[in-house]
Amino acid sequence: MRAVSEHSQASVRYLCEARQESLREVTLGRVFLVVDDEPAVREVAALMLEDLGCEVVTAANGSEALHRLAIDARIEAMITDINMPGMDGYDLADRATQLHKELKVIVLSGRECDGRGYALIRKPFLQKDLMHAMKRTTGLC
Repeated sequence: MRAVSEHSQASVRYLCEARQESLREVTLGRVFLVVDDEPAVREVAALMLEDLGCEVVTAANGSEALHRLAIDARIEAMITDINMPGMDGYDLADRATQLHKELKVIVLSGRECDGRGYALIRKPFLQKDLMHAMKRTTGLC
């Protein structure tokens, strides 16, 4: 009976490790740009992405985001707040996708209901909401 128990534990351990490795393979090396003028939202979104195995670059506004995109060609996807001072998230998304045709974009908002062609996540959001939007939009998770 003990051998079966040890074998079962080893099987469960193997399956857990295989699942974690699979998640890492799907997201490993993915670089996301997170743009939000609210530091707490920016930090939470970045931590959620890092938990999924992604590398994260952050920016506090549209101008900073465009600069990051110009200097870091590894960025594959951008998650941006819509309502920001100066350049709003829609304008940022339009400009960013003109610079990088393959860039995937997800927009965040606590007020807006229309993503204007971009995937929309309503604030506040959970990691599962982010994962769902990523699967649907970027295919990167």
